[in-house]
Amino acid sequence: MLCPKCKQSDTRVLDSRDTNEQKEIRRRRACNNNKCHFRFTTFERIEFTNFLIVKKDQSREPYNREKLESGIWKACEKRPVTSDQVTELLDKLEEKWSNLGKEVPSKIIGEDVMNSLRELDEVAYIRFASVYRQFKDIETFKRELQKLLG
Repeated sequence: MLCPKCKQSDTRVLDSRDTNEQKEIRRRRACNNNKCHFRFTTFERIEFTNFLIVKKDQSREPYNREKLESGIWKACEKRPVTSDQVTELLDKLEEKWSNLGKEVPSKIIGEDVMNSLRELDEVAYIRFASVYRQFKDIETFKRELQKLLG
C-alpha cells in the first residue's frame, strides 16, 4: 500500500478491525519511511461491482459506483441523509444486483434506487425520480407526488 503523503510502498498495518456489520475491514497504517511516519486508514470490502449495465438503447457499460453515488447525493442535497446511510443503501443494492448475473438492466437499477430513496427520504426520492423518469411537466410531477401521498 502506498503512503498517500510520500508515495513510498513500505507501510505497515497498526490495527485491523471489522466494520459495517463485518462487511469491511478497517486498517490503520503507518509509513515506514524514516522521515515520513504518516498514519492513514484504508478499508477493504468485497467487490460486488463486476457487472455490466444494459441501458435502454441496449448498449452496455461497466457499473460505476461513483457515478450512481453522485446522482444519489444530488438528490439528497440539503437533506438529513448521512454518508453511512448512502453507503449502506449502495452496499445492499450492489449485493442484490451482483446476484442477478453479469448484466443488469438500467431499469432495475433505477427502480431499486428510487424505492430505496423513498424509504430513506421522500424529498430525495422525488428529486431522483424527476430526473430518472424525466418529468416533462407539472402534471407528471403531481401524479408521482399523489402516488407518494396515496
